[in-house]
Amino acid sequence: MLLKIPQVLNKEQVQQAKELLLQADWADGNITAGYQSAQAKNNLQLPEDSAEAIQLGDTILMALAKSNLFMSAALPLKIFPPLFNCYQGGGNFGVHVDNAIRQVPGTPVKVRTDISMTLFISEPDEYEGGELIIEDRYGAQTVKLAAGDMVIYPSTSLHRVTPVTAGRRLASFFWLQSMVNSDEKRSLLFDMDMAIQSLRSKVNDSSEIVELTGVYNNLLRQWAQT
Repeated sequence: MLLKIPQVLNKEQVQQAKELLLQADWADGNITAGYQSAQAKNNLQLPEDSAEAIQLGDTILMALAKSNLFMSAALPLKIFPPLFNCYQGGGNFGVHVDNAIRQVPGTPVKVRTDISMTLFISEPDEYEGGELIIEDRYGAQTVKLAAGDMVIYPSTSLHRVTPVTAGRRLASFFWLQSMVNSDEKRSLLFDMDMAIQSLRSKVNDSSEIVELTGVYNNLLRQWAQT
């Protein structure tokens, strides 16, 4: 499932993020790349332990905790702390698949990457190129969102970032381990949850809605891994 999560960060939070990132000390993006990804990666990245990365990462995680759309779609169990990258001067990231397991630095915690996430911090008109191209079951999907918006997609997907030929593309990227590791099952649960919420907005709770909610929770109970 490829899904846009709008306005994870509001305009004020986006502006604060830009100000922090523009004064930060950036490093080569290969500091977190696996062997295969390193061959295709050409960008800058904020060191994971930098004060800016920790502060902005906390802001993003707190915002996501308030997003019902994100919670319903992702069913998060563990989230890898947000990372930040910068593409400029032709920077790009060739076709690759994200590593299956990520270990949170300085801890024994390992996160299976079920879902990949990119949160855009630069506005689309602030740079040229820099499209996120994701291969899904319906073909190649091009993603270039407004600042503060985020896209989530299966970490099994082939994806790439096209060269940034002008301006600067700032974004956050990270992964999560879902309670339901199957993208197909997550999609079914998400569709059911959205349908139930839509019904509730149109009619009062009925026995049928209660029964459907029970089916949703029983499926989640059967499929969830905690």
